[in-house]
Amino acid sequence: MGKTVTTFINISRLSILGTVVRDLTGKVLVGIALLALTSANVMADKTDDILNIGLKRGKDAAASQKRIDDIADSTDKVVGKYHQERKVVEGLKVYNDRMRRTLTAQEVAMTKLEKSIDDASLIERQIVPLMLRMIEGLDQFIAADIPYKRAEREERIQRIRGYLTNANISAAERFRQVLEAYSIENAYGKSIDVYQDTLALDSGELTVNVLQVGRTGLYYQTLDGLVSGYWDKRETGWIALDSSYNEGITNAIRITQGKETKGLMSLPLPSPEVL
Repeated sequence: MGKTVTTFINISRLSILGTVVRDLTGKVLVGIALLALTSANVMADKTDDILNIGLKRGKDAAASQKRIDDIADSTDKVVGKYHQERKVVEGLKVYNDRMRRTLTAQEVAMTKLEKSIDDASLIERQIVPLMLRMIEGLDQFIAADIPYKRAEREERIQRIRGYLTNANISAAERFRQVLEAYSIENAYGKSIDVYQDTLALDSGELTVNVLQVGRTGLYYQTLDGLVSGYWDKRETGWIALDSSYNEGITNAIRITQGKETKGLMSLPLPSPEVL
């Protein structure tokens, strides 16, 4: 039997302890050992390759997952922004609808206003001649009426005539002034008043107390109470009264002035006019 030799053979990273028998069959045994070593080395290389491929796939999967997570986050942000913008759009739709209704109502109101302005312009054109006729009629009435506060009443007519030609005064205000003048004249018919005036009488100009009893009677009396008279509508002038009427007119004046307690007034009345 041949000599046995123990030999360490390092192939790549694998150490194999082999026994070589130097005999007639030695070459065969060594060959088998070398074949086994070669097969083990190939298997090791394949294992490394599989491990490397697995590691690479793991890294690729992690990178892919990160990309998927990033895409999901971006998608969530886009979806959230979409819902937010959608709410804004819905709010704008509601606002626009309300504004559309408001604008429609305003257009209707503007149409009505324009028509009212046109109507007002037409009324103003028609009312100015009416006011002129009214004030002329009132002026003629004052001229034909008993002459109490004649200067004051005529001054009022002239003032209103000035209003009617003043462009700075509105038509409404001018019409109000005309109606107020009519109201004042109407009130004179139900009033009793005393005022001082200077009258041109047959005996000359005298300062007198004038007693106005509605439109029924108009009397005068000198300040000393010695001369009295009344306005005669038919004669359209002042007529002197007998001194016997002085006391009654004096009492009536004092009652009207509040200097005497209220009582009956004894006044001469003109005879009714013949129609």
